[in-house]
Amino acid sequence: MLRYTLLHPQILHTLGTAGHGSQILIADSNYPFSTGANRDAERVYLNLAPGLVGVLDVLRVLTNAIPIEAAQAITPDNGLEPAIFADYRQLLPALELQPLGRRSFYESARSADTALVIATGEQRTWACILLTIGVVQPD
Repeated sequence: MLRYTLLHPQILHTLGTAGHGSQILIADSNYPFSTGANRDAERVYLNLAPGLVGVLDVLRVLTNAIPIEAAQAITPDNGLEPAIFADYRQLLPALELQPLGRRSFYESARSADTALVIATGEQRTWACILLTIGVVQPD
């Protein structure tokens, strides 16, 4: 048994085989999981029920598990910032959040660098974030 915040074996395995520059997509329940991301990415379905498990739940756990060097967040084409951006900024205070329109976000998520796609039950719209894994600095 692990005494670690992140316990999901499939996510642990994928993060353990990913490296600097690999990307992780955490997506809301409206995201096109089969067509909106790299076909070779590992897919983990945490969308147990509407509202369970949420994007912020997953993000909170991942911030303790990996170094994150960049974060891109999906925005509507009208340019309005989704309310969840404030939560992203709280959980990722050292990063500048990079907003991307829907098409650009999908294109970025389809990159060969996207190693992991996590489907959530998040019901808020425009609640998808693409994380880039950073470097673990030596002691």
